Formats: sequence, structure tokens, C-alpha cells
Amino acid sequence: MRTSFATGALLGLGLWANMAAAAGEEGTVRTHADPARGYCERVRGTSRAEAALELAPEVFASIGAVNAGDAQGGSDETPLGSPKLRVTAGLGYDFVGIYRGRTLHSRAEAECRRYQALAALQSAVEQGARLGEAAALDARAQALATSLPRAEALVAAVRDDLVGGGATLEELNALQVRLDHLRSLARDTTRAREQLALQPGPPAGQSLGALLTAFEAADDQVEALTGGLRKARAWRVSARGGYDEVFNVDQKTPLFGQLTLGYNLGNLWQGKANAQAREGRRQEARDAVDGAPRQVRQLLGELRITERTEQQRLGEVSTLVSDLQGQLREVEQLETHQVRRFRDYLHLELARLQAEQAYLGAHLETLRSLLAGADS
Repeated sequence: MRTSFATGALLGLGLWANMAAAAGEEGTVRTHADPARGYCERVRGTSRAEAALELAPEVFASIGAVNAGDAQGGSDETPLGSPKLRVTAGLGYDFVGIYRGRTLHSRAEAECRRYQALAALQSAVEQGARLGEAAALDARAQALATSLPRAEALVAAVRDDLVGGGATLEELNALQVRLDHLRSLARDTTRAREQLALQPGPPAGQSLGALLTAFEAADDQVEALTGGLRKARAWRVSARGGYDEVFNVDQKTPLFGQLTLGYNLGNLWQGKANAQAREGRRQEARDAVDGAPRQVRQLLGELRITERTEQQRLGEVSTLVSDLQGQLREVEQLETHQVRRFRDYLHLELARLQAEQAYLGAHLETLRSLLAGADS
């Protein structure tokens, strides 16, 4: 009896160790690279390259011939001029470029946030109905790791009793079938955890509603900043200055300075067009047939149905668990042969129900977290 109990316990502990190892491997597998990292690096680098031209001054130089000087023509002096060599060099700066450069940086950050939210939404769509199941599988695996050693020991004890004539083959088979169910459930749980670990999910603890809001806000900001850049093209506030010399012409100071203000009247019609583009982008992001936001809203509806169904099932399982625990307390006070076999049966059945109860409880908690803040 003691040898069988020890053997069963070791088998159960071995299975628990395998589950723990799988959990450790799962933790390693789940360390997925950030899917938005490359995109963010690209848009940030692109914005820095474009902003560098907007924020830096312009160096210019030119050389050519101009008409300069006076020519005598009769009684009137007419400035006919004669070709003279002219060299101009200096610096120019468009102060509107400060706004354009900073806006380019801001748009890159908004595009990065948009892509991060979109990647999380797409991963949620890829997992579909299995979204949020990882924590539930972990809870079920932990429950089975606790109950399986005892179940192995109970069956091993009945097997020893069968050899000594204290148990029947039917009793052993009935318990063995339930133990096999627990083992099969443990294997299925391990396989499901490994498969789920291959698919990166959305950030833990963040609801799908919050991800949708973050995506829509970042997408709207991208369009707003792009519209601002379009409007900025209508303005020019520039300063130019430097060296300007016309050779063979008397110049006291061969320097120049110039401040230029320019405005394109097309800006008067840009406001309405930008507003139309912004509203159109909002509708496109929200209603695109193949877009992640639309698919996530469909997924939210499916998860709400799952939540209601599992809430009902959890109530049923919890009632069964309470009933079985009550029956166990009663039969453990009796010491007849039939009662012991019934008690062993109750223990195995209780282990299965407790594993299901742990799964449902953890899954419901995750579902509520995912559904928090989402529109009904």
C-alpha cells in the first residue's frame, strides 16, 4: 500500500513537473518581439530625415552677370548699364520650418502609437474565441497538478486491494476510467497552452475597448497633424542674408539682408477640405470591411456571448462542487468497503469539477477585463 501510494505520488509529481516545465517554456515562448518596433524605428527615422531639412538653415551661393553702371546718352543720363560679375552667398531660414519639423516628429510618434494599437488588435482577432484563455489554462493546469498525485495514489491503492481480494475489477476499472479522463485533460491543457503560446496576444490587463480607443485616437491625430502640415505649406516667413558683391562697382558694404513673408490664398479653402479628410478617415478606420476595428467589434460580441454562457456554467459547476464536498464530509465518517469506494469515486469526480471550476473562474475574470469599457 505504501509503495503504491509513493509510486502514484511520484507519477503525479512527475506530471506536475512536466506542467511546470511547460509553463516555463511557455514563458520563454511568449517573449515575443515587439511587432511594432521595426515600424516605429522606420517612421521615426523618416521623420528625423525630413525634419532635418525643415529645421536647418539653407546655405546658398550664386555667381553671374548683371547690368550695372551708367552710360552717357545725349543730354539725359540713361542707366543702360553694362555687364558686371556678381557673387552672392549667405544663409537663409524659413521660420515655418520649425513648425513643420516639430509636427513631423509628432506625427511619427502618433503613427507608432497607432501601429502598436493596431498590432494588439490584430493579435486579438487572430486568437479569436481563444482570446483570454491563457490564464484559464494556467489555472486548470495548477488545479490538475494538485489533484493528480492524490488520484494516482487512490487508483494505485485500489489496484493493490484487487490483488489482495479487497476490491473488484469493476471498481478498479471505474476509477481507472476517471483517472484517464484527468490525465487526458492534463495533456490537452498542456498542448493548448503550448499552441496558445505561439500566438502573441494583446497586452495583459488592457481591455479591447481601450485598445480600440487608443487606435482611433492615434489614427485621428495622424490625420490632424498631416492636415496641419498641408496648411503650413501656404505660409512662408523667411530671412536671408549674406555677402553680395558686384565687381567693378563701388559698394561701401557688400552685404545684404532680407525678410520675406508669403501667403498662398489657397489656404482659405484648406480648412473645409482638411475637415472632410479627417472625418472620412474616421469612417474608413471604423467601417472598413477588412479592418481590425470592425473585426474586433465582432469579436467583442462573441466574447460577450461566451461570458454569459460560462457565467451560467460556473454557477452549475460551483453547485456540483459544493454538493460533492458535502457528500465527502458525510461518507468520510463511515468506514465500510462500499463507502470507501464511493469516496474514491467522489474524489476523482471532484478533481475534474474543480479543474473546470478553476478554468471558468480565471477565464471569466480575463473576459471581464477584456470587455471592460467596450460599448455594448
